[in-house]
Amino acid sequence: MTSADLPTSNKALVLAAMHGVFIDRDPTVLDRLFSPDYRQHKPLIPNGPEAIKAVIAGLPADFRYEAGMVVAEGDLVMIHGRYTGWGPKPMVVVDIFRVANGRVVEHWDVMQDDVPAEQTANGQGMFTNPQSIAG
Repeated sequence: MTSADLPTSNKALVLAAMHGVFIDRDPTVLDRLFSPDYRQHKPLIPNGPEAIKAVIAGLPADFRYEAGMVVAEGDLVMIHGRYTGWGPKPMVVVDIFRVANGRVVEHWDVMQDDVPAEQTANGQGMFTNPQSIAG
């Protein structure tokens, strides 16, 4: 693989990881796609893939994750997504991942409450899922 292929490969890896964790709720994805020394920068979640396995086990039945825009550059991948059913309100989140040696090694995020388009001054929603837009 060339360095030009790296962002595309990392993007596919992170999307597979997020799908495995939050859509399939498959804890084995952590063993396959996350580094054993995975570092977490979210204040309430400890380091290591075992902590994410605990998150999966604690997800409510009505939890839903949607990936939106995805940007990859070098070893970093960012996903603008929406989490519904984790808290009292849907959240729009930018998850930032660092990838090394074909594994997710580090995570940061920025979260805010999702405001429906009809409640905004500009009529625009905060979340767009380009994968769901017909071309």
